[in-house]
Formats: sequence, C-alpha cells, structure tokens
Amino acid sequence: MDKADFRLVALLPMKANSARVVGKNFRPFAGKPLFRWILDTLLNVTEIEFVVINTDARSILADHGLVEGDRIMIRDRKPELCGDFVSMNLVLADDVGAVSSRSYLMTHTTNPLLGAGTIRNAIEAYEKRLEAGTCDSLFTVNRFQTRFYRADASPVNHDPRNLVRTQDLEPWFEENSNLYLFNRPSFASTAARIGSRPMMWEVPRAESADIDDQEGWDIAETMCRARITRPI
Repeated sequence: MDKADFRLVALLPMKANSARVVGKNFRPFAGKPLFRWILDTLLNVTEIEFVVINTDARSILADHGLVEGDRIMIRDRKPELCGDFVSMNLVLADDVGAVSSRSYLMTHTTNPLLGAGTIRNAIEAYEKRLEAGTCDSLFTVNRFQTRFYRADASPVNHDPRNLVRTQDLEPWFEENSNLYLFNRPSFASTAARIGSRPMMWEVPRAESADIDDQEGWDIAETMCRARITRPI
C-alpha cells in the first residue's frame, strides 16, 4: 500500500499498557472491549476507506477476535515508538509514511461515545474548507462559557467585580482529543496532527468523553449504558 489509493484513512493507535487505568483499551466496557466501540463506529462511516491500528498488542487483539481484514490493517509498533513518553506525532508519522492517503482521520480507543454522525459532519466540514483553501486540518473541541481562574485564584476571562452573565462571556475552547483530520502537506508542515491553519469543530458534550482515569471510565460507561437503553 505504497500508492495514494485512499481518499481517507483512519488512524487508531492502540497500546497494550496504560498508566492510570490498567489495560483499559481491552477491558470490558458496557458489554464489549473498549476498543471495539470506536472501531465499530469508524467502520460504520463509509467515507473512511481503511482503518490502520498501530499497536504493540497484536496478540491481545487476536485474543479478542480482531485480525486484519478488507478495511483493517494492524501495524506492529516499532520498539523505539513504544512507551508512555513517546509523542503521538511520532507514531502518526510512522503511519503516514507507510500508508498513503489524501487525508487522515485520527482518534482514540478512549473516545467510545463519539458518534458516526458527528464524525461524518466533521469530515464534510473539513473537506469543504480544505477544498476552499481556508484550512489544512481540523481538531475537535468543547466550548465553555464560564468563569475560569488560575492556580493563584486570579481571574482569567472575567472581572469578579463586574459580573456579566456567563452566556455573555467570551467562549473558550478545549481541545478534547476526540478527532483530528489532516493531510500529508499539513502534517509535513508542522510534523503534527494539527496543521498551521486548523479549524475547530465542536463535539456534542454527550459524545466528547476522553477516558483518562477510573472516574472518567465510570462516567463514560454510565452514559454509554444509558444510551443503549434509551438512544440519545
């Protein structure tokens, strides 16, 4: 696969170990292994032609019934790219160098609530802006209009002596690590998944969980089970 045969490839990095929630990528989550939630969602997005899983856990994936197929490639992570302190951009560079595509979508196993409709909408917006030449990449965010403070209790975005309604405050945006879209030129320009002219894309709060600790796991699983019982 050394030709640019693909229009859009999804990159789903997946490591065997995790620091704060042991083995979280493969732990049962609302009825199936955590990694299956976002993988199944990606496979339901027809705009995504191929999913690349860069991992040091091929055997664990096999134990869970996942092997390479028509739309899935499993790439063994190079030893120098393993470990908790390796930049994800280096892992992505290895995938981009190995699998040629017009554009790439990157997400994580820790985003189980992200919906196929949200992904499709982000792809559509990115491709329109890319075609118009007004962006080179996209990353997802959560929007906040509330009062922020620094660690020393000094206000960041408001004056405590002159209170205004929170809905009238300047909105702030948090990168939520749910989804990134970029192309080869944008990655080459920054060596990162966010290019030099990115656009932000808001994700519905009910879909934007990024599991990083046990509390986050518990909250996301509760929301997922509620969705199964009563789809939102």
